[in-house]
Amino acid sequence: MMRLPLIAVALLATAAAARDRAADVPAAIPAGEAVTCVPLQQIRETRVRDDRTIDFIGPRRRAWRNTLPGACPGLGSERQFGYATSIGQLCAGDLVTVLYSSGPGRGASCGLGRFQPVTLARR
Repeated sequence: MMRLPLIAVALLATAAAARDRAADVPAAIPAGEAVTCVPLQQIRETRVRDDRTIDFIGPRRRAWRNTLPGACPGLGSERQFGYATSIGQLCAGDLVTVLYSSGPGRGASCGLGRFQPVTLARR
């Protein structure tokens, strides 16, 4: 009988954590047509927003939002990933691999979507 309340608390905590992660995705206003690839030299930093959203930030507040075709398990909680490319750019369909700061080291590999140029809302 004691397990039922613990399960309910765990479910509520999980729902709250998912809601908090969704709040981490700032509004983005489209700033042009989506592109298939972005040259690596234009990417200064990345911001993982959740399991499906990565913002690639360039110079002078230029940004591209990439919404993955499906959720990438662990991406939103770890907020770090690796990739390999030999052509000097990241493209839709290229794989990113979740990197764990502890535990197994590497997690799921997931394909990128198209890169939507955006203006990110200031927080």
